[in-house]
Amino acid sequence: MANEDNSVNMENVGARSAGSYHHGDLRAAVIAAGLGRLAEGDGTDLGLRAIARDVGVSATALYRHFPDKEALLDALADEGLRRLGALQSQAWLKAGGGRAGFLATGIAYVRFAHDEPAVFRLSFTRQMSERCEPGADGGEVGYNLLRAGVAQTMPYLDNPEVAALHAWSLVHGLAMLVLDRRIEWDEALVEQIVGMTFGGVD
Repeated sequence: MANEDNSVNMENVGARSAGSYHHGDLRAAVIAAGLGRLAEGDGTDLGLRAIARDVGVSATALYRHFPDKEALLDALADEGLRRLGALQSQAWLKAGGGRAGFLATGIAYVRFAHDEPAVFRLSFTRQMSERCEPGADGGEVGYNLLRAGVAQTMPYLDNPEVAALHAWSLVHGLAMLVLDRRIEWDEALVEQIVGMTFGGVD
């Protein structure tokens, strides 16, 4: 789960001025500003100097948290995964777990890709494993939910890890089809497709 240092208050994404963060919250303010820039569309400047201007500090002030642009992009990608995991957790709990919860997490995955395409693409195109500390991957929450869903929905399976990977492949592929505009966004259709893997068809 995201720690207090990495948490992002999205209400502050648009607050691009000095004083938009309190002392000690610079990292969170930078990540929020970066996510805001991502939301503005393709080709936006995600360099340290541009982000520093957004939060009202010098670029050198960011170096303690982000030694280079690659570190910043990694942090943005990781926060995207954490947000995705949080949305899936909320969907799981709201649906009450079990088959309904499993289905809800899959739908939430595709919806996140549709609603925040730039964040989704960045989160799944960064190769962070060699640069991040063990256990720091924000995608852990989502994958744990996949495994829990498989265990509760298909307890008879001999290899639940393979089933979890199968389910992930299904929603990720569907999400990419939506992002690449190969299919139109239709939540009812998404629910039907995801339901074929996430617990079978009623």
